[in-house]
Amino acid sequence: MDIDAKMTAIHVPAGIVAAVVSFYLSNGSIAVLGKNQALGTFAGLVILLIVGNIAERLFGKEEVGGFKGWLWSGIVPFLFIWFVVWAILITSTTITP
Repeated sequence: MDIDAKMTAIHVPAGIVAAVVSFYLSNGSIAVLGKNQALGTFAGLVILLIVGNIAERLFGKEEVGGFKGWLWSGIVPFLFIWFVVWAILITSTTITP
C-alpha cells in the first residue's frame, strides 16, 4: 500500500471515533457538560491533530508530503467521515415518533 492509502486508513477510523466522542460531548450525555457543540467540535479537532502527529511519526514527514500530503490524505477524509457520522448520530437520536 502506498503512503496515501495508509494515511487515509489511519484517519478514517479516527474520524469515526471523533464523531462518537463529539456526539457524546454535544448531546448532553455527560450531565456536567450539558449540551455543548463547541466542546464536541474542539474534541474532534484535537483528535485530528493527535492522529496527524502519529501518522507523521509513523511514516516520516518527507514520505507524507508535508502539509499538502496530510491535507488530502488525512484531513479531508477525516473531516468527511467525522461530519457524516456525527450528523447520522445526531439525527438518529432526535427523531422520535
